[in-house]
Amino acid sequence: MKLGLNTAMIPADGAAGTAARCLEGGGLVAFPTETVYGLGADATNARAVARLYEAKGRPSFNPLIAHVSDLKAAREIARFDDKSLRLAETFWPGPLTLVLPKASGCPVSDLATAGLETIAVRIPAHPAARDILRAFGKPVVAPSANISGHVSPTTAAHVMGDLAGRIDLIVDGGPVSVGVESTIVGCFETPLLLRPGGLPREDIEQVLGEKLARMPEEAGTTDAQPLSPGMLASHYAPRTPVRLNARELEAGEALLAFGPHIIPGSERASVMNLSEAGDLVEAAANLFSYLRELDAGGSRAIAVMPVPHDGLGEAINDRLQRAAVPRN
Repeated sequence: MKLGLNTAMIPADGAAGTAARCLEGGGLVAFPTETVYGLGADATNARAVARLYEAKGRPSFNPLIAHVSDLKAAREIARFDDKSLRLAETFWPGPLTLVLPKASGCPVSDLATAGLETIAVRIPAHPAARDILRAFGKPVVAPSANISGHVSPTTAAHVMGDLAGRIDLIVDGGPVSVGVESTIVGCFETPLLLRPGGLPREDIEQVLGEKLARMPEEAGTTDAQPLSPGMLASHYAPRTPVRLNARELEAGEALLAFGPHIIPGSERASVMNLSEAGDLVEAAANLFSYLRELDAGGSRAIAVMPVPHDGLGEAINDRLQRAAVPRN
Protein backbone atom coordinates (compact mmCIF):
# COMPACT_ATOMS: atom_id res chain seq x y z
CA MET A 1 0.00 0.00 0.00
CA LYS A 2 1.34 3.38 -0.99
CA LEU A 3 0.68 5.72 1.89
CA GLY A 4 0.85 9.49 1.69
CA LEU A 5 -2.58 10.37 0.29
CA ASN A 6 -3.85 13.66 1.59
CA THR A 7 -6.95 12.40 3.41
CA ALA A 8 -9.45 15.25 3.65
CA MET A 9 -12.27 15.41 6.21
CA ILE A 10 -15.39 17.44 5.45
CA PRO A 11 -18.71 17.89 7.29
CA ALA A 12 -21.65 15.88 6.04
CA ASP A 13 -23.78 18.93 5.24
CA GLY A 14 -23.29 19.66 1.55
CA ALA A 15 -20.74 16.85 1.11
CA ALA A 16 -22.68 14.72 -1.38
CA GLY A 17 -21.38 16.35 -4.56
CA THR A 18 -17.75 16.27 -3.42
CA ALA A 19 -18.05 12.64 -2.32
CA ALA A 20 -19.75 11.63 -5.58
CA ARG A 21 -17.01 13.25 -7.66
CA CYS A 22 -14.36 11.46 -5.63
CA LEU A 23 -16.10 8.11 -6.13
CA GLU A 24 -16.51 8.77 -9.85
CA GLY A 25 -12.75 9.28 -10.10
CA GLY A 26 -12.04 5.90 -8.48
CA GLY A 27 -11.46 7.40 -5.04
CA LEU A 28 -12.18 5.97 -1.60
CA VAL A 29 -14.70 7.84 0.57
CA ALA A 30 -15.53 7.02 4.20
CA PHE A 31 -19.03 8.08 5.18
CA PRO A 32 -21.48 7.47 8.03
CA THR A 33 -24.28 4.97 7.89
CA GLU A 34 -26.63 4.29 10.78
CA THR A 35 -24.65 1.13 11.62
CA VAL A 36 -20.94 2.06 11.37
CA TYR A 37 -18.82 4.25 9.10
CA GLY A 38 -18.35 2.58 5.71
CA LEU A 39 -15.41 2.82 3.32
CA GLY A 40 -17.01 3.46 -0.04
CA ALA A 41 -15.83 2.70 -3.57
CA ASP A 42 -17.59 2.57 -6.92
CA ALA A 43 -18.96 -0.98 -6.99
CA THR A 44 -18.77 -1.07 -10.79
CA ASN A 45 -15.07 -0.12 -10.88
CA ALA A 46 -12.92 -3.18 -10.14
CA ARG A 47 -9.76 -1.11 -9.74
CA ALA A 48 -11.44 1.10 -7.14
CA VAL A 49 -12.62 -2.03 -5.31
CA ALA A 50 -9.06 -3.40 -5.38
CA ARG A 51 -7.81 -0.11 -3.87
CA LEU A 52 -10.41 -0.51 -1.12
CA TYR A 53 -9.17 -3.99 -0.21
CA GLU A 54 -5.60 -2.68 -0.18
CA ALA A 55 -6.47 0.30 2.01
CA LYS A 56 -8.07 -1.93 4.65
CA GLY A 57 -4.99 -4.17 4.79
CA ARG A 58 -4.79 -7.99 4.84
CA PRO A 59 -7.23 -8.11 1.93
CA SER A 60 -9.31 -11.24 1.63
CA PHE A 61 -11.61 -10.46 -1.33
CA ASN A 62 -14.69 -11.29 0.68
CA PRO A 63 -17.93 -10.41 -1.08
CA LEU A 64 -18.90 -6.83 -0.23
CA ILE A 65 -22.26 -5.17 0.42
CA ALA A 66 -23.52 -2.96 -2.40
CA HIS A 67 -25.24 0.13 -1.00
CA VAL A 68 -27.92 1.81 -3.12
CA SER A 69 -30.23 4.79 -2.69
CA ASP A 70 -33.64 3.17 -3.20
CA LEU A 71 -35.50 -0.01 -4.09
CA LYS A 72 -35.54 0.80 -7.80
CA ALA A 73 -31.72 0.90 -7.77
CA ALA A 74 -31.63 -2.35 -5.78
CA ARG A 75 -33.79 -4.10 -8.38
CA GLU A 76 -31.33 -3.08 -11.11
CA ILE A 77 -28.60 -5.22 -9.50
CA ALA A 78 -30.54 -7.99 -7.69
CA ARG A 79 -33.56 -10.23 -8.24
CA PHE A 80 -36.28 -10.19 -5.57
CA ASP A 81 -38.97 -12.74 -4.80
CA ASP A 82 -42.07 -12.14 -2.66
CA LYS A 83 -40.29 -12.75 0.64
CA SER A 84 -37.26 -10.62 -0.06
CA LEU A 85 -39.43 -7.81 -1.44
CA ARG A 86 -41.52 -7.89 1.73
CA LEU A 87 -38.37 -7.55 3.84
CA ALA A 88 -37.05 -4.73 1.68
CA GLU A 89 -40.30 -2.78 1.78
CA THR A 90 -40.56 -3.22 5.55
CA PHE A 91 -37.00 -2.57 6.72
CA TRP A 92 -35.33 -0.40 4.08
CA PRO A 93 -33.80 2.04 4.55
CA GLY A 94 -32.24 0.42 7.61
CA PRO A 95 -29.69 -2.00 9.05
CA LEU A 96 -30.68 -5.05 6.98
CA THR A 97 -28.62 -6.59 4.17
CA LEU A 98 -30.24 -9.06 1.78
CA VAL A 99 -28.21 -11.61 -0.18
CA LEU A 100 -30.01 -12.13 -3.48
CA PRO A 101 -29.40 -13.54 -6.96
CA LYS A 102 -27.72 -11.06 -9.28
CA ALA A 103 -29.96 -9.35 -11.79
CA SER A 104 -29.28 -9.91 -15.47
CA GLY A 105 -26.66 -7.41 -16.56
CA CYS A 106 -25.71 -6.52 -12.99
CA PRO A 107 -22.93 -3.91 -13.36
CA VAL A 108 -21.26 -4.62 -10.02
CA SER A 109 -17.71 -5.93 -10.56
CA ASP A 110 -16.88 -9.61 -10.07
CA LEU A 111 -14.22 -8.54 -7.57
CA ALA A 112 -16.88 -6.89 -5.38
CA THR A 113 -19.00 -10.07 -5.36
CA ALA A 114 -15.98 -12.41 -5.14
CA GLY A 115 -17.15 -14.19 -8.27
CA LEU A 116 -20.44 -15.30 -6.72
CA GLU A 117 -23.76 -15.33 -8.58
CA THR A 118 -25.37 -13.61 -5.59
CA ILE A 119 -25.05 -10.04 -4.39
CA ALA A 120 -25.45 -8.48 -0.94
CA VAL A 121 -27.56 -5.30 -1.03
CA ARG A 122 -28.85 -2.73 1.41
CA ILE A 123 -30.27 0.79 1.55
CA PRO A 124 -28.72 2.67 4.49
CA ALA A 125 -30.88 4.98 6.58
CA HIS A 126 -28.31 7.69 7.40
CA PRO A 127 -29.22 10.89 5.52
CA ALA A 128 -25.58 11.61 4.58
CA ALA A 129 -25.19 8.13 3.07
CA ARG A 130 -28.48 8.48 1.17
CA ASP A 131 -27.43 11.90 -0.18
CA ILE A 132 -24.10 10.53 -1.41
CA LEU A 133 -25.72 7.51 -3.06
CA ARG A 134 -28.31 9.68 -4.80
CA ALA A 135 -25.65 12.10 -6.02
CA PHE A 136 -23.40 9.29 -7.27
CA GLY A 137 -26.16 7.32 -8.96
CA LYS A 138 -24.41 3.94 -8.92
CA PRO A 139 -23.95 1.16 -6.32
CA VAL A 140 -21.26 1.78 -3.71
CA VAL A 141 -19.52 -1.04 -1.84
CA ALA A 142 -18.77 0.02 1.70
CA PRO A 143 -17.29 -2.36 4.29
CA SER A 144 -16.41 -0.89 7.67
CA ALA A 145 -13.94 1.98 7.39
CA ASN A 146 -11.13 0.52 9.46
CA ILE A 147 -7.95 -1.50 9.13
CA SER A 148 -8.87 -5.17 8.84
CA GLY A 149 -9.13 -6.73 12.29
CA HIS A 150 -9.61 -3.44 14.13
CA VAL A 151 -12.80 -2.40 15.91
CA SER A 152 -15.42 -1.02 13.55
CA PRO A 153 -15.54 2.81 13.50
CA THR A 154 -18.51 4.73 14.84
CA THR A 155 -17.08 8.26 14.46
CA ALA A 156 -15.09 10.07 11.78
CA ALA A 157 -12.18 10.34 14.22
CA HIS A 158 -12.03 6.53 14.42
CA VAL A 159 -11.75 6.42 10.61
CA MET A 160 -9.02 9.05 10.53
CA GLY A 161 -7.07 7.15 13.20
CA ASP A 162 -7.07 4.00 11.09
CA LEU A 163 -7.05 5.17 7.48
CA ALA A 164 -5.39 8.60 7.32
CA GLY A 165 -3.03 8.56 4.34
CA ARG A 166 -4.75 5.49 2.85
CA ILE A 167 -8.03 6.96 1.56
CA ASP A 168 -9.10 10.15 -0.18
CA LEU A 169 -12.01 11.58 1.80
CA ILE A 170 -13.86 11.24 5.11
CA VAL A 171 -17.38 12.62 5.45
CA ASP A 172 -18.00 13.53 9.10
CA GLY A 173 -21.61 12.94 10.08
CA GLY A 174 -21.01 12.63 13.82
CA PRO A 175 -21.47 9.47 15.87
CA VAL A 176 -23.60 6.74 14.31
CA SER A 177 -26.90 5.68 15.88
CA VAL A 178 -26.82 1.86 15.74
CA GLY A 179 -23.13 1.08 16.25
CA VAL A 180 -23.10 -2.53 15.04
CA GLU A 181 -23.08 -3.84 11.49
CA SER A 182 -26.23 -4.69 9.56
CA THR A 183 -28.06 -7.97 9.95
CA ILE A 184 -27.50 -10.17 6.87
CA VAL A 185 -30.23 -12.49 5.61
CA GLY A 186 -29.69 -14.90 2.75
CA CYS A 187 -32.85 -14.97 0.64
CA PHE A 188 -32.62 -18.59 -0.43
CA GLU A 189 -35.33 -21.28 -0.55
CA THR A 190 -35.13 -21.23 3.25
CA PRO A 191 -34.34 -17.71 4.54
CA LEU A 192 -31.02 -17.86 6.37
CA LEU A 193 -29.57 -15.63 9.08
CA LEU A 194 -25.99 -15.15 7.90
CA ARG A 195 -24.93 -12.48 10.39
CA PRO A 196 -26.77 -11.04 13.41
CA GLY A 197 -26.66 -7.27 13.49
CA GLY A 198 -28.57 -4.05 13.96
CA LEU A 199 -32.01 -5.50 13.13
CA PRO A 200 -33.27 -8.18 15.56
CA ARG A 201 -33.99 -11.65 14.23
CA GLU A 202 -37.45 -11.56 15.80
CA ASP A 203 -38.53 -8.53 13.77
CA ILE A 204 -37.51 -10.25 10.54
CA GLU A 205 -39.25 -13.51 11.47
CA GLN A 206 -42.45 -11.64 12.27
CA VAL A 207 -42.56 -10.15 8.77
CA LEU A 208 -41.65 -13.46 7.11
CA GLY A 209 -44.08 -15.49 9.17
CA GLU A 210 -41.41 -18.16 9.66
CA LYS A 211 -38.20 -18.81 11.57
CA LEU A 212 -34.86 -17.90 10.07
CA ALA A 213 -32.48 -20.81 9.67
CA ARG A 214 -28.98 -20.20 11.06
CA MET A 215 -25.61 -21.06 9.54
CA PRO A 216 -23.76 -23.78 11.49
CA GLU A 217 -20.88 -22.29 13.47
CA GLU A 218 -18.38 -24.47 11.63
CA ALA A 219 -19.52 -23.23 8.22
CA GLY A 220 -17.25 -20.20 8.37
CA THR A 221 -14.18 -22.32 9.01
CA THR A 222 -14.46 -24.69 6.04
CA ASP A 223 -13.74 -24.35 2.36
CA ALA A 224 -17.46 -24.20 1.59
CA GLN A 225 -18.64 -21.56 -0.86
CA PRO A 226 -19.35 -18.39 1.16
CA LEU A 227 -22.78 -16.83 0.98
CA SER A 228 -22.21 -13.28 2.18
CA PRO A 229 -19.85 -10.66 3.53
CA GLY A 230 -18.46 -11.49 6.93
CA MET A 231 -17.99 -15.16 6.07
CA LEU A 232 -15.19 -17.19 4.50
CA ALA A 233 -13.53 -15.42 1.56
CA SER A 234 -14.50 -16.70 -1.84
CA HIS A 235 -13.13 -17.14 -5.31
CA TYR A 236 -14.42 -17.83 -8.75
CA ALA A 237 -13.94 -21.58 -9.20
CA PRO A 238 -13.48 -22.25 -12.92
CA ARG A 239 -14.50 -25.53 -14.55
CA THR A 240 -11.20 -25.59 -16.47
CA PRO A 241 -8.26 -27.05 -14.49
CA VAL A 242 -5.80 -24.43 -13.22
CA ARG A 243 -2.02 -24.98 -13.12
CA LEU A 244 -0.04 -22.58 -10.94
CA ASN A 245 3.49 -21.15 -11.13
CA ALA A 246 3.81 -21.99 -14.82
CA ARG A 247 7.26 -21.38 -16.31
CA GLU A 248 6.32 -22.50 -19.81
CA LEU A 249 3.04 -23.15 -21.58
CA GLU A 250 1.97 -26.66 -22.51
CA ALA A 251 -0.10 -27.65 -25.55
CA GLY A 252 -3.78 -26.81 -25.25
CA GLU A 253 -3.39 -24.44 -22.31
CA ALA A 254 -4.52 -20.84 -22.01
CA LEU A 255 -2.32 -18.42 -20.08
CA LEU A 256 -3.11 -16.10 -17.20
CA ALA A 257 -0.01 -13.93 -17.30
CA PHE A 258 1.50 -11.36 -14.96
CA GLY A 259 4.14 -8.79 -15.78
CA PRO A 260 5.91 -7.65 -18.94
CA HIS A 261 7.61 -10.93 -19.83
CA ILE A 262 5.44 -13.77 -21.18
CA ILE A 263 6.56 -17.38 -20.72
CA PRO A 264 7.60 -19.55 -23.72
CA GLY A 265 4.95 -21.40 -25.68
CA SER A 266 2.26 -18.72 -25.51
CA GLU A 267 2.59 -17.40 -29.04
CA ARG A 268 -0.55 -19.18 -30.34
CA ALA A 269 -2.43 -19.50 -27.06
CA SER A 270 -5.22 -17.46 -25.49
CA VAL A 271 -3.44 -15.03 -23.16
CA MET A 272 -4.80 -12.56 -20.63
CA ASN A 273 -2.35 -10.51 -18.62
CA LEU A 274 -3.44 -9.50 -15.11
CA SER A 275 -1.05 -6.55 -15.33
CA GLU A 276 1.63 -6.04 -17.95
CA ALA A 277 3.11 -3.39 -15.65
CA GLY A 278 3.32 -5.81 -12.70
CA ASP A 279 0.81 -3.70 -10.72
CA LEU A 280 -0.88 -5.82 -8.05
CA VAL A 281 -3.84 -3.44 -7.71
CA GLU A 282 -4.53 -3.79 -11.44
CA ALA A 283 -4.03 -7.56 -11.16
CA ALA A 284 -6.54 -7.85 -8.34
CA ALA A 285 -9.06 -5.79 -10.30
CA ASN A 286 -8.76 -8.13 -13.29
CA LEU A 287 -8.49 -11.48 -11.50
CA PHE A 288 -12.07 -12.80 -11.45
CA SER A 289 -13.15 -11.45 -14.83
CA TYR A 290 -10.02 -12.81 -16.57
CA LEU A 291 -10.43 -16.24 -14.97
CA ARG A 292 -14.05 -16.25 -16.08
CA GLU A 293 -13.13 -15.29 -19.67
CA LEU A 294 -10.35 -17.90 -19.96
CA ASP A 295 -12.65 -20.53 -18.46
CA ALA A 296 -15.13 -19.89 -21.29
CA GLY A 297 -12.46 -20.32 -23.97
CA GLY A 298 -12.44 -24.11 -24.18
CA SER A 299 -8.77 -24.68 -23.32
CA ARG A 300 -7.82 -27.93 -21.60
CA ALA A 301 -6.23 -25.99 -18.72
CA ILE A 302 -5.36 -22.49 -17.53
CA ALA A 303 -1.67 -21.99 -16.78
CA VAL A 304 -0.93 -19.18 -14.33
CA MET A 305 2.38 -17.35 -14.17
CA PRO A 306 3.84 -16.65 -10.70
CA VAL A 307 2.43 -13.61 -8.87
CA PRO A 308 4.40 -11.99 -6.01
CA HIS A 309 3.03 -12.63 -2.52
CA ASP A 310 3.48 -9.12 -1.11
CA GLY A 311 0.59 -6.67 -0.66
CA LEU A 312 -2.49 -7.68 -2.65
CA GLY A 313 -0.46 -10.57 -4.05
CA GLU A 314 -1.22 -12.57 -0.90
CA ALA A 315 -4.95 -12.47 -1.59
CA ILE A 316 -4.49 -13.01 -5.33
CA ASN A 317 -2.42 -16.13 -4.68
CA ASP A 318 -4.93 -17.37 -2.12
CA ARG A 319 -7.70 -17.16 -4.73
CA LEU A 320 -5.56 -18.82 -7.37
CA GLN A 321 -4.64 -21.67 -5.03
CA ARG A 322 -8.33 -22.25 -4.27
CA ALA A 323 -9.15 -22.13 -7.99
CA ALA A 324 -6.52 -24.79 -8.61
CA VAL A 325 -8.05 -27.31 -6.19
CA PRO A 326 -9.30 -30.29 -8.27
CA ARG A 327 -13.09 -30.34 -8.68
CA ASN A 328 -15.12 -33.50 -8.23
